[in-house]
Amino acid sequence: MLPAVELEVRHLRALCAIADTGSVRKAAVQLGMTQPSLTTQLRRIESTIGGLLFTRGQHGSHPTPLGHSVLTRARPIIAEMAALVAAARDAAVGVGGLRLRIGSIGSRAVTGWLRRIHQRLPDTDTTIHIEVSSNTLLQLLATNQLDVAFVHETAGFPLHVPEGVERRVLIASEPRFVALSAGHAAAGRPVVRLAELANDAWIVDPTADDEATALRRAFMAAGLDPRLVHVRDNTTAAELVAVGEAVRPCPPTAEPVPGTVVRPLCGDPLTTQLSLASRHGSLPLCELDALFTDLTSAYAEVARANATYRAWLDRKGGLLLPSP
Repeated sequence: MLPAVELEVRHLRALCAIADTGSVRKAAVQLGMTQPSLTTQLRRIESTIGGLLFTRGQHGSHPTPLGHSVLTRARPIIAEMAALVAAARDAAVGVGGLRLRIGSIGSRAVTGWLRRIHQRLPDTDTTIHIEVSSNTLLQLLATNQLDVAFVHETAGFPLHVPEGVERRVLIASEPRFVALSAGHAAAGRPVVRLAELANDAWIVDPTADDEATALRRAFMAAGLDPRLVHVRDNTTAAELVAVGEAVRPCPPTAEPVPGTVVRPLCGDPLTTQLSLASRHGSLPLCELDALFTDLTSAYAEVARANATYRAWLDRKGGLLLPSP
C-alpha cells in the first residue's frame, strides 16, 4: 500500500511532470528546479514507496508498472487540488464576479492583446501569467489555473497537449530571426546564412521548450556544429549580443536593442507555430472567437510596425500575416 502520509502534493506533481515530459531534465525545467534536485527528490520518493518508478535510458524516462500504478492515483489528487485552488480563487473574486485568466509566452503582441481585451471587457478582472515554457502554460490550462493561453510550438518538437486542451492556430509557421551585434560581419546583409554564424556562440534559454535542440538540429542539417551558451536573463543576453560575444535567435517581431540588429535567416531553418489554447468548454465559443480576434489584431499590429519583419513578409507575399 502506498504510504501517502509520507508524500506531499509537490512530490506527486514531480512524478506527473516526469511522466508527461518523458525526461527528468525537462520536468525540472517545468517545475522550476535544477535537474540534480529533482533526481534527488525522485530517489527519495522511490525509497519511500519502496520500488523503482521510472526506467531511465537514452530515450528518456518511462514509468515502470509500479510507476503507472502510482501515477494513476496521483493524477486525480493533483486535479482535485487544482480544483480546490480554483474554487478558492472563485470565492475570492466573489459570487458572480467576472474574471479572465490569461497565460502567454513572451511576445510583443501581448500588450496590444491586453489593451483590446480591457477595451472590450472593461468590467472583467483580467490577469496575465507570462511563461517561457508553452508546456507549462498548457499544464496550467489543464488544471484550471488559466482560461486561455497564447503558446508556440517549435517545428518538429510537438508540445505535450493535455487531454481536454484545444488549440486554434494563429500563425502556422512563424520564422525565427537572429539578433547580432551591429558590428558583426553579417550585420549589413538583409538575410543571413547559418554558415556565416557558424563560429559564433548562440545564446539559448534553458527553460524554453526545445529551443536548444531545435537549433542544434538546424545546424546539423547544414553540416555545422554550434556553440551554445545557456542564459536565462534577457538583459544579460542582450548585452552579450551587443558587445559581439554571441548571437541569439529571436521572434521576427523583436525590436533590436542599442548596438544590435535583427535579421532573417536564409531558408527559415527555425520556425514555430503560434496558437491560442483553451480547455474544451471553459469559455463560450463567442468569447473564444473574440479573444482570438483580439490576439490576431494585436499580432498583425506589431508585425506591420516592424520594418525587418514587414520586409520579410513582403518577400513572402504577405500571406502568412493573419487578417485582423
